[in-house]
Amino acid sequence: MKWDNVIFRFFIFWYGCGLILVGFDLLPPFLNWANAFFLILCGILGSLYFIRTFGPFRGLLYASFIFVFSMIAEGLGVHYGLIFGQYDYSGDFGFKIADVPIGIGFAWIMVIAVTHVLSLQLIEKMKQGYMRWLAYALTGSLIAVLIDLIIDPVAYLVKGYWGWDGDGAYYNVPFQNFTGWFWVSFFFHLLLYPLYMRNKVLNKTAFNLWKNRMVLLFGMVMGMFIFLALLDGLWLACLLTFVPTLLLLVTYKKTITQKNKATEEEVIV
Repeated sequence: MKWDNVIFRFFIFWYGCGLILVGFDLLPPFLNWANAFFLILCGILGSLYFIRTFGPFRGLLYASFIFVFSMIAEGLGVHYGLIFGQYDYSGDFGFKIADVPIGIGFAWIMVIAVTHVLSLQLIEKMKQGYMRWLAYALTGSLIAVLIDLIIDPVAYLVKGYWGWDGDGAYYNVPFQNFTGWFWVSFFFHLLLYPLYMRNKVLNKTAFNLWKNRMVLLFGMVMGMFIFLALLDGLWLACLLTFVPTLLLLVTYKKTITQKNKATEEEVIV
């Protein structure tokens, strides 16, 4: 059994435990670190996808770049109110660097990995060129905002993982936060696309496996936060995110099935 498969199966176990303990407020105080560890695990899975896509050195390099840049962007928000707005993280959200929990940097690795995979699949039939590059970056960034539309209300209002200085029409979350998510994601995707297009995958079996796992990870994370939102009556957040999430998952599954079927027909011919 490969070590990355062990990590993924451990994540499934951790996810199942967390869904019950966090969902029904059964998490004991001595396990408060589990929330940050969950984000770190998500980031590790995202890093494994990059490794299986670009190879160990470049994969870790790209994941590290996302971690460092996102931590800087988050720090600008915490200290100066830039990019995302003015906010601060709670004291029980794990180890921090410059008042930003490292779990947040890992979470951004996951966000970029899953939105990268979904966006590429959605624009797969477009012709190569600058318009495809732009469509990829825009699509990936909008999916990232979709993720935040469910994460932020739950993490802020229900779990108190961070607090906002200011308010907004959407669960008192400043609109600047969502524009910040869009532009930071757009920046990462603009850089990632040409690197991916020039890349040659060496192990396509492992690559396809981890590509599918990123979509599963997207569904699991969205499912968890939608579940938490339902338990606390955040109906608008559920309404805005459940249907688009379902459509993304169904569309991905459909396109992959069609692609596999076409490949099988070519082999038969």
